[in-house]
Amino acid sequence: MPDPWLSAAIDAFVDSLPASLRLGDAGIGFADDGAVHVGPAFRELEAAWREGVAAMARAGARVVVDDVFLGGTESQERWRTALAGLDVLWVGVRCAGEVAAAREIARGDRPGGMAAAQAESVHRGVVYDLEVDTTHTESLDCARIIAARVG
Repeated sequence: MPDPWLSAAIDAFVDSLPASLRLGDAGIGFADDGAVHVGPAFRELEAAWREGVAAMARAGARVVVDDVFLGGTESQERWRTALAGLDVLWVGVRCAGEVAAAREIARGDRPGGMAAAQAESVHRGVVYDLEVDTTHTESLDCARIIAARVG
């Protein structure tokens, strides 16, 4: 992209949480099978983060949001509310479960099973303007497809 864009990634948000919110029922937890559990304290801070991202966009920053819609339609609706009045391109990034699982093992920073469990579930009920699939398409080529749509 010729202009600068900011990245707002859910992983960076989770990494910024205090350790106390990575344990117990109030924050975010990851089960051995890859399931993700979120509690009320996590949701409260997540809502503030989402509103902060929207405020940056309203102030003129170009922002790419990288989020995982664990709640499908509900997750997208929370973002729709926060981004109301802004020009948004909803992009779904897909990958076959078995390929995502192999990448998960290679990365080594996720509980096993998370990628396969989320490969389809995070897209249920979500409406996109554009979809790309990284199963057989390189990420740079997918980025070019998205950039062409934005540009």
